[in-house]
Amino acid sequence: MKLKLIITCFLCSIAFGFAQNSGSIKGKIVDKKTNEPLPYVNIILKDNDKIVTGGVTTEDGNFAINKLGLQKYTIEIQFIGYTTVVKNIDLTADANQNLGTIAILEDVSELKDVEVVAERSNMVQKIDRKVINVGKDLIASGTTASEIMNNIPTVSIDPQTKEISMRGNSNVRVLIDGKPSNVSVEQLLQQIPSASIKQIELITNPSAKYNPEGMSGIINIILHKNSQDGFNGSINTGVTFGITPKTNSALNMNYRVGKVNFYTNYGFNHGINANNGFVDSERPTQENRQDFNFRNKNNSHLLKLGMDYYINDKNTLSAYTNQSFTYGSGTGLTTVVYDDPIANSNTTQLFGSNGDNKNQTYDVVYKHDFDKKDENLELQFNYSHTENDENTVYDETISNPTFNFDRTNLVKGTTDYFQFNADYVNPITETTKLELGVETRIQNSGNHFNDINPSFTSANNSFEFGRNIYSAYANVGKQIGKWSGQLGVRLEYFDLDADFAINETNPSFNDAQNISDDLFTAYPSAFLTYTANDKNSFNFNYSRRVDRPSIGQISPIREWTTPLMESRGNPGLVPQFTNSFEVNYTRNTKIGSITSGVFYRSISDEISRTVYNDPNNPNRNILSYDNFDNNDAFGIETSGNLKFTKWWSVNASADVYFKTAKGTVQNASTNALENAEVDVTTFNTRINNSFTATKDLRFQLFGMYRGKDRGLQYDRMEMYKMDIGATYNILKGKGTITARYNDVFENMNFAFDGNIPFRQQGAFYWESQTFYVGFNYIFGGGKNRALARKQRDANETQSGGGMF
Repeated sequence: MKLKLIITCFLCSIAFGFAQNSGSIKGKIVDKKTNEPLPYVNIILKDNDKIVTGGVTTEDGNFAINKLGLQKYTIEIQFIGYTTVVKNIDLTADANQNLGTIAILEDVSELKDVEVVAERSNMVQKIDRKVINVGKDLIASGTTASEIMNNIPTVSIDPQTKEISMRGNSNVRVLIDGKPSNVSVEQLLQQIPSASIKQIELITNPSAKYNPEGMSGIINIILHKNSQDGFNGSINTGVTFGITPKTNSALNMNYRVGKVNFYTNYGFNHGINANNGFVDSERPTQENRQDFNFRNKNNSHLLKLGMDYYINDKNTLSAYTNQSFTYGSGTGLTTVVYDDPIANSNTTQLFGSNGDNKNQTYDVVYKHDFDKKDENLELQFNYSHTENDENTVYDETISNPTFNFDRTNLVKGTTDYFQFNADYVNPITETTKLELGVETRIQNSGNHFNDINPSFTSANNSFEFGRNIYSAYANVGKQIGKWSGQLGVRLEYFDLDADFAINETNPSFNDAQNISDDLFTAYPSAFLTYTANDKNSFNFNYSRRVDRPSIGQISPIREWTTPLMESRGNPGLVPQFTNSFEVNYTRNTKIGSITSGVFYRSISDEISRTVYNDPNNPNRNILSYDNFDNNDAFGIETSGNLKFTKWWSVNASADVYFKTAKGTVQNASTNALENAEVDVTTFNTRINNSFTATKDLRFQLFGMYRGKDRGLQYDRMEMYKMDIGATYNILKGKGTITARYNDVFENMNFAFDGNIPFRQQGAFYWESQTFYVGFNYIFGGGKNRALARKQRDANETQSGGGMF
């Protein structure tokens, strides 16, 4: 009997394989109540529960599936928010069947489960990136993007400088909705309310389609918007209680009618941050203790307005604008007390600062779909303008003998950025795809810095910075059986012209420098994926990347100053190039997926920090940058998204990095500059547990550990914390109350201990222990346009040069 069954199945499969593909099915889908046609409805064709093919309805609700074998099928009509309709079709009796108009009924109970923000964050591993879908648990972990980044795998935020790093390296490119911003990364992450974030993409080894800047890769932050019919949206608001209270709110609204979709997102962040710290310095003959107290008030507004116009089935026009406004003020007190106050003068510095940052971005995208499936052309225009103003007043008192002087820093900066892209995708065959693109990026920045100091040397400094980049890329992808690969190259011409002018009342300090550079470079990339089966897949990839010196890194103009330290750039910096290799393995199990990876980087002309004595003040150090010899770095990381039981699920990650830190330090005894290097091993781990108590009540338990990190001057001590939280659904699932207690045991602080160039240790503290309570509410109604949302999300995050 077994033999007969095998032979029968074999003959049936042969008969099916040679069946004439001449059958067809067509029809029209409408709403049962309104009789309106429904576009983007999924039509699935099955043979004994096995999916054979499918399609999607057009704007007028019609669908057609051709080239079908003459046999019996089951057709399923699926649409989010509607009851699924199942029909049996027999093409052996009638090869070309017209099902006519099929009316489907809206399922109100299903619509209640469609949420704008998920309860729990989850991570999806894709071929070239990790995608973090931000849930209410991450929103509750911090009021800004900067605060929730510390809960993201492979990402870290320095608690004092707010500098972001990925895989232990700070050379990271941050994008918003796939677009660059003129605002500095540190400031940008402070402006974005966490409730406005939909997804965070981690692209550790981008292909040739992406711009090559950033040794560690790209972090793309995607803001909320949706595409439901009618008027609908959500509001998310919360308060964080620490030393001072802070608010974080976001309003998302959408209105779609006919072929036009309008959407808006408004985020507001307000609060006062209190920080303090100390540094004990054992510099010979100048032993001292520095104490710092800072209090900063911040008001941030982020407004996004956009629309999509679906001209017809083949053409779409999209446009949006981002408008952000940040108003900040702060006060600070720095005291320097020497062990020997007679030989050295104690110093007290009080400062008050006011700053305004305004950024406006305008973006237009036109997309044309050709008759061939997945063949399309996309054109994008992007322009942004940024203004950054600062007014800081320093009041410094020096004892022995007592002397007081004031200093005022006035900074006014502007940046204009223009970007044009054209991207073309052509699936030459079912297994071969060609991608082509060109891009132009033009950036012009200006900065005027006035240091008004009646008692000493005053300065009136300025710079003009222009950078043009022209590039073209090509990618060819091929799939053969279980193997799929992609080869690409990006060609780029880089042109830089910058003028720096230092004008001080002391003529000996005056200087004018022009920096120019032009470079033509090729950036190749290669990806290879082997899918052994549904449970196991391997990915190998390579790319060449560049880190070009930023304005701050090359500007010789003073950036900031304290009684014992000053920061300025190095005009002689050259670009740093990196060859990056990765191997990743993904294992799908019954309880979830686990991804593990190994990476290696070969770095040339590495850019790193350098510290040396101020030649005009032997008691002050200059913090700057320099190029060093070639370097290597590698690491191992693993992450998992697991569901152990119906009531317990876990997102967890762990990583370990190995690198050699290089730089220049100054010998405290001889004042000579010396090259230094140190081998570094850093271990990090995070775990986020979610416990489902009832249908409406969930609990979260989060823990993180960041291991000790060695540096040239000091070792950063380990950091760790634990958070607990809960969410409760109300108002028939449309509302959610969230509560979270961060850093339960108040362990988080930045502590260091060092011996170079002299013995020093210290710690910095911030409002790490906080309590958050928030409320999320979904309002409005309408039918979910699943495919339209998918298409627009692809426009936001698509990996072509047209977006990056």
